[in-house]
Amino acid sequence: MPGFLTPDQLAARTSRARDAAVAAGRALGLTVTDARVLHDVFSVVVHLAPSPVVVRVPTVLPSYADPDTQAERQRRELDVVGRLAREGTPVIPPSPLVPAEPVRRDGFSMTLWQYVEQDSGAEPDYVRNCGLVAGLHAALRAYPGQLPFLSAAEPEFVTDSFAVLADRPDLLPAADLDRARREWEILEPVVRSRAGFEAAFPGIDLQPIHGDAPAANIVTTEDGELYSDFELVTYGPAEWDLAGLGPEGEAAYNAAARRAGTRELDERVLRLVNAVGACRAVACLALAPQLPLLVEAVEPALDSWRAAPFAGGLSDLSAGG
Repeated sequence: MPGFLTPDQLAARTSRARDAAVAAGRALGLTVTDARVLHDVFSVVVHLAPSPVVVRVPTVLPSYADPDTQAERQRRELDVVGRLAREGTPVIPPSPLVPAEPVRRDGFSMTLWQYVEQDSGAEPDYVRNCGLVAGLHAALRAYPGQLPFLSAAEPEFVTDSFAVLADRPDLLPAADLDRARREWEILEPVVRSRAGFEAAFPGIDLQPIHGDAPAANIVTTEDGELYSDFELVTYGPAEWDLAGLGPEGEAAYNAAARRAGTRELDERVLRLVNAVGACRAVACLALAPQLPLLVEAVEPALDSWRAAPFAGGLSDLSAGG
């Protein structure tokens, strides 16, 4: 049974990612003399100071996420965000100093972004931010490229993680795993394919969406708020981007949608995405050996899931049931 990475091993991983980011930046002609790690959870985020460039280096990944798989996802992100930036949507754009392509270095696949000075004193207002997401969705509708259906649900990751957790009762009790697997049997076919979703939820329109809680990924700067972190950008129902944000956030989104003349959130689809989000939270425990802080971080979500109706109360999702 693999153990948890030690603090020294975690620090070494961060150092390797930082060094790879610096080497990649210098190889692209950037001046880097004072690189600083800004963030280190699932990715190591490095400011290549004094160049106004930030590198995001994913480090905590499922076993099947090889560099080619990562690069494919990263190209989608760079293309979507680059187009939004050119159209005037307030986003953190790809760095204009280097090609908008993933860079592979020392076993990592990374992306380079424009550095922005954040307002460190700003307290995030997630309810207000949910209203801003309606504007992001309006901008994303014009994206002409092809995006996979609900890849942000990561069904392969969930299924594989449950198999890992079957051998890790220290991470998840057997009773919890049994419930999660039974829920996933109901939910997976609906998020695995567009046809499965449309059979269960006929008439729900789909569009390009952020994929990863955009209300929690809005950065406050001196020049205003910027949308960021489109790593999981995908095609699906708008409700996916509001998963886990609660009734107040949903109401803020609906109010903004009414003002814009666009669709409000569907209550049954919200129940679906919240239930899928809960299964993904359970699945994240399989990554805890790589990122030990997940054990404590995921616990509140697990408590909420245990208290929630089985599969969000959607026991029959076949053919719109």
